[in-house]
Amino acid sequence: MRFSPSLSAALTGYFFKNVLKGREKYPFVLMLEPTHRCNLSCAGCDRIRLYAQGRSRDLTLDECLGAAVESGAPVVTVTGGEPLLYGDLSGLLSGLIRLKRHIYLCTNGLLAGSFVDAYRPHARLTLSFHLDGMGETHDRISGRPGSFDTVIEGLKAAKKKGFRVWTNTSVYKRTETGELIELFTLLKGLGVDGILVSPAFGYESVSDDIFLDREEVAERFGRMRGLFRGLPMTGTPLYLDFLEGKGQMACMPWGSPTRNPLGWKSPCYLITDTYYPSYPELMEKTRWEAYGPGRDGRCKDCMVHSGFEPAAMREVFAHPGKMLRCLLWNVMPS
Repeated sequence: MRFSPSLSAALTGYFFKNVLKGREKYPFVLMLEPTHRCNLSCAGCDRIRLYAQGRSRDLTLDECLGAAVESGAPVVTVTGGEPLLYGDLSGLLSGLIRLKRHIYLCTNGLLAGSFVDAYRPHARLTLSFHLDGMGETHDRISGRPGSFDTVIEGLKAAKKKGFRVWTNTSVYKRTETGELIELFTLLKGLGVDGILVSPAFGYESVSDDIFLDREEVAERFGRMRGLFRGLPMTGTPLYLDFLEGKGQMACMPWGSPTRNPLGWKSPCYLITDTYYPSYPELMEKTRWEAYGPGRDGRCKDCMVHSGFEPAAMREVFAHPGKMLRCLLWNVMPS
């Protein structure tokens, strides 16, 4: 199964609880950045540019766990920065597990070997390794020769110890379809449990012409979609339809709010206009209607999963036919 029964049950129960309470805006996933420190300078990342003049302090453990309680989201993606550099990672993971959250721990993989040695697998914990292509391509994007081999070794060690492992791949303008399928086939052979792929977001701070526009995304994913057959892809069928240009989907930026050392990031994980000191202020003061394709120029070509998969999930829970389609997709091979 792409998603565990406990996660599927948690998301379903959470959706209907919010419906019964009459809530229109609520998060499915908390994007938690406990640190902005990183040991890479990846080509498509805005964090290294956004905080280049001096990174802020790390979040305290209490702030991290408090953010999980404030948002109430059943899933927490621990990201950054490189979260394996966070000093109280052990306390964070155990605290989130006590709160009964499902955790996706995102890493560039360079420190994964030491993490795997020090930690035990847990049913609520998934390790997510970032890989943007095969060796030469990934090393170029990450800015560090040999990083691909290091990630693969860490991934193998994690699988051998029994961790649930996903990978995350961002697609850029110069990304070759054949190379991506080669990568995903390799990952399947290594036993990864899920492969997440999404077009990279076109950050204004990244001056290089490396990002796809919407038409290019539809063309690229239209060519790739049929090649996903038999691979453990984790993008929902509704989201992959959207990437192919089959219909429209509204962005739900509040579906995956971001908490980092500067506060609650508004309006979304990808765009920074301001920060709020609390989750209620983020929800109440952000002018949500001002964002999204056709409203804000920065959103014009955005098709990233962090904004659109929450919308897909809400569609799934609200329509029996779409729910059945996704249930079959979750339990059956592609």
